[in-house]
Amino acid sequence: MFRCRPVGAHLNRHGRCNRSHHVTSTTRYQQAQHRNCHVYSNRNFRNSIFLQGSGCHFSTTINTNNGQGMQNSSVKDLRSSRFDDINSLPEYQAQLNLSKVLHNLSNSLSLSDALQHLSSSPVADLTPTIDNEKLSILSNISPLDSLLSYKHEMTDDEIYNTLISAICTFHLHVESRIASLLGYGYYTIGPCGEEMLSSIGCTLQNHDSVALHYRHVGVNICRQLHSYEEEIEKILLDRARSFVVSKFDPVTGGVHCAIGCGPGTSNDRKNLNRDYVVTSTLASQCPPALGRALGFNLLETLCLGQNQRLQEQEQKPISYVSIGDGSTHNSHFLSSLNLAKHAKHRNVKCPIVFGISDNGLSISYKTDGYVTKSLFPKAEKEKTPLSSNVPIYHADGNNMFDIYDKTKQAINYSRKYSSPSIIVYRDITRRFGHAATDRQSAYLSETTIQSMINCDVIASNIVHAVETKNVGTYKEWYEIFEDIGEKTRIAFEKASKEPKITEREEMLKRVSADRVVVPSLPEDILVEGKKKKKQQEEQQKTMGKISKKEKKDVMRKHMTEVLKETLNKYPNTVYLGEDVQHGGYYLVTDGLLSQFPNRIIDVPPDETTLLGISMGFSQLGFCPIVEIPYAKYLDCGVDMFYEIALNHWLTNGQSKTGMVVRLQGFDKGIFGGNFHTHNMLSHVPPGVDLVCFSNGEDYVRGFRNAIMQAQNGRVVMTVDSTNLLNLRHLHGKDRGWLTKYPVLTDSNNTDGGAETENRDMMCFDDVRRYGTSSKYAIVTYGNGVVTALQARRWLGESGRISLDQYDEDSGDMKEIGLDIIDCPYLSSVPQGLRDIIHDYDGVIFADVCKEGPGCNILSSFIPDLQREGLLPKRWEFVGAPRTYNPLGRALTFLGVEDILTAFERVTS
Repeated sequence: MFRCRPVGAHLNRHGRCNRSHHVTSTTRYQQAQHRNCHVYSNRNFRNSIFLQGSGCHFSTTINTNNGQGMQNSSVKDLRSSRFDDINSLPEYQAQLNLSKVLHNLSNSLSLSDALQHLSSSPVADLTPTIDNEKLSILSNISPLDSLLSYKHEMTDDEIYNTLISAICTFHLHVESRIASLLGYGYYTIGPCGEEMLSSIGCTLQNHDSVALHYRHVGVNICRQLHSYEEEIEKILLDRARSFVVSKFDPVTGGVHCAIGCGPGTSNDRKNLNRDYVVTSTLASQCPPALGRALGFNLLETLCLGQNQRLQEQEQKPISYVSIGDGSTHNSHFLSSLNLAKHAKHRNVKCPIVFGISDNGLSISYKTDGYVTKSLFPKAEKEKTPLSSNVPIYHADGNNMFDIYDKTKQAINYSRKYSSPSIIVYRDITRRFGHAATDRQSAYLSETTIQSMINCDVIASNIVHAVETKNVGTYKEWYEIFEDIGEKTRIAFEKASKEPKITEREEMLKRVSADRVVVPSLPEDILVEGKKKKKQQEEQQKTMGKISKKEKKDVMRKHMTEVLKETLNKYPNTVYLGEDVQHGGYYLVTDGLLSQFPNRIIDVPPDETTLLGISMGFSQLGFCPIVEIPYAKYLDCGVDMFYEIALNHWLTNGQSKTGMVVRLQGFDKGIFGGNFHTHNMLSHVPPGVDLVCFSNGEDYVRGFRNAIMQAQNGRVVMTVDSTNLLNLRHLHGKDRGWLTKYPVLTDSNNTDGGAETENRDMMCFDDVRRYGTSSKYAIVTYGNGVVTALQARRWLGESGRISLDQYDEDSGDMKEIGLDIIDCPYLSSVPQGLRDIIHDYDGVIFADVCKEGPGCNILSSFIPDLQREGLLPKRWEFVGAPRTYNPLGRALTFLGVEDILTAFERVTS
């Protein structure tokens, strides 16, 4: 691992070591590493190694079909055979040039001596000491204008770690482009030009939350070096694994190239959980980062996961999130910034730092200084700490000292005042295009492209480190540069022969956390006839007396009660939504705020940040219940919903974002029109358990299961049908849709060594049956159950089938001609449906969602059942008409007449 010179060590003004005090930085570097090869002293020898391979032999071969890494020819042979192609890569040429610059600097006078001679002697007289190439090098290195104005100076350790991280970043990018060219690398988005942002990693504390833009690799590397003291070989190997999608990649397990840290890559795994994996979706890291910032104070308030409250300001964590200038146009960022400002306006603690690197290009789109000149201009005077505005800091993105200083100022402000801040890293030059596929010549001139390639920030910062800070010598930095380059090549060779993901089953298995196993409910709960018999028996035992808990009520009241039960049982559960503190749009949270004042949280009406901060809360250890006020509004935040859904898959289960999403305002209703009676379930990505209950009793038992699954890391979305919330009557004024609240039993206890049956939770595989002995059945869910039962009553009254009856002795249903199967779980075919559907001659799938592609759920059940040989020969599908829902009318929802028509077809 890289550490700087020990206490008492000294470098003279030329950057040379006084050897009476300590060994050279190169010697320290060598001693700190588990070395695999030598440090090479000249470029010609290095080229020989490049072509012929080092003394470390790898029989790595390429085969993209079997996933076992390189099989057909070794990497070194490939590199040798494609040398001309590799040599034409601008990244490789830049690597050669930087090596040459450092080599030439190491063999001549220091800059300070050179400038001293230049001030007193003609240039021609200096040729014995400083050749023309050296003078050219010096003339292209930009001076620092404000060295003495820094509030925070970098230590020698921090300078070393920053430069080493920058060098690693550069070499990794060069090797990624070579790997892509040779066919064993799959990711080429480049960080070159932004390497000096690495110093940001030195400004963060171990307990800070970090989420980085995909170009900010150096920050992640520096954080691993500086905070976690990782070994450089392991850092390089793990990054190489991500580029070649090795199964051993600790971040994603071989499915993507992402920045972050996985378990096993640090001496302190707990701290590494705060380096969060970021997807490739623009600025999608911002809403969860905001959630973590808002969640820190709540963690402290509720004292969750810590023995005592943090008293010292410097111990309080902040959330740092970085983006590129192109991402400032994205709604993920703008929504997050807006809510952060709103939090400050309302004096809500929100210690978040937004870091923005501005290279003037969003792939080909020129931003033309918009970030620094218009969006976040540098203030003439520094904002006061208590100002209502968010302070903005500007740093020279090419200068590690300025980056460090200004980032430190922004972080200290956010940490001290628990408020947001912004830092813009300006004037960055993107060196080699966005990625290997970027056709820069289509939108930039060759002169501009070459000028951008020539902007080498690593060389200039090494010069400043040596000349102004006396940190290392040119010879030492040259040797370190060469050594890291060789280690990077070895890392790519090793990673390329590691196995890839080859089995589809692997991709299916890692989609979500494992289900908590819940036994199925007994028949006297799930089968309506047997349920009635059980209720009669219990009523006889109590002599007809009804307790308060046994009183029947509407679904909405049971929903409120089970939320109260959940919040009491799980102290890490919080409820977030819009207008939820006063009860919400349907009074589901009515009265909860007074009982749980810190855990019922209102947010402004923006579903992107609502879902994003819920994801951030989950990453801190909370189990959020998120209320989306109307089903249509999920469209507004759907990308964050997908981010939540795929997080388990992307991180191979290392990061869990378990939560329950309550989707309200669904299906039949006459209030609000189409936008409040949305009846399409288009957004059901892999990794989401979708449930839709038809009655209050099932909702309570099902919600208990949902919250338990969420506590284990699964994402569950409950869809609440508006028409059912306060429904009392099924037929006429029969009060037939009121249910009793299923009181918790001691089902987890044992009696005489035998485990009692489950009567508390409705598992995902359970289905409810209204009838058990018919030839035909209707499979439906939610409000479709009520509609199907009403259709069955009509068929009975018209003489088409017999009416509901059951045998009081056995509890079995008599022949009625049509059974109703209530199937709440909708993400896949539940086992309960598989077990019974083959008993029927014909079945109707009645979906409350619209017919047509991308709208409904049950149409996906049909091919699954057919493949398994379970689908009856006669079947029909019916859904709501493929149109939109008018205000004040219910004619566009699934109706009794739709089911009757389907019944005629299936029985004809």
